[in-house]
Amino acid sequence: MRISARADYAVRAVLELAVRQGGGEPVKAETIAAAQDIPHKFLEGILGDLRRGGIVDSRRGGSGGYRLAREASAITVADIIRTVDGPIVSVRGERPTGLTYQGSAQPLLPLWIALRANVRKILEGVTVADIAADALPEQVRELAAEPASWENPS
Repeated sequence: MRISARADYAVRAVLELAVRQGGGEPVKAETIAAAQDIPHKFLEGILGDLRRGGIVDSRRGGSGGYRLAREASAITVADIIRTVDGPIVSVRGERPTGLTYQGSAQPLLPLWIALRANVRKILEGVTVADIAADALPEQVRELAAEPASWENPS
C-alpha cells in the first residue's frame, strides 16, 4: 500500500486546521502551506476536494480561510484519504471486492480482502483529534513500537 503525497498533505492540512481551530477564525491556505511545508497550489486543490467531501468549510474574503466542517473527533484518517484519493486499498485501481481470480490465483482474493480490512481497521480507528492530542489508539502504538515495523525487509 502506498500513501500518496496528496493523501499525506490532506491529512497534515486537516491536522493543522484541528490544532488551530481553537481561535474560531478560519485559517488561510497560505498559513497551512507554510506550517506544513506543502506547495500552496497543490494544497488549494486538496482543500477544494476536502471542502466538496464535507471535511472542511471555507469562507471567502479578507478574513476568510478554512476550518473543519465537523469536530476533529468525528473525522478519521480514512475519511480524509477516501476524500482525496478514493478507495483506501485497490488492486490495479479496483476495489478488491470487484475482483475475480481463476485457478491457482483464487487464494489471492481473501488475501487482498484481509489486507483491506486491516488497513481500514487502523485508518478508521484513528481520528484527527487523536493525532492532534498525540493520543493514538493503543493498537496503533503497539504496532508502531515493534522494532520490525521500522525496518525495511531486504
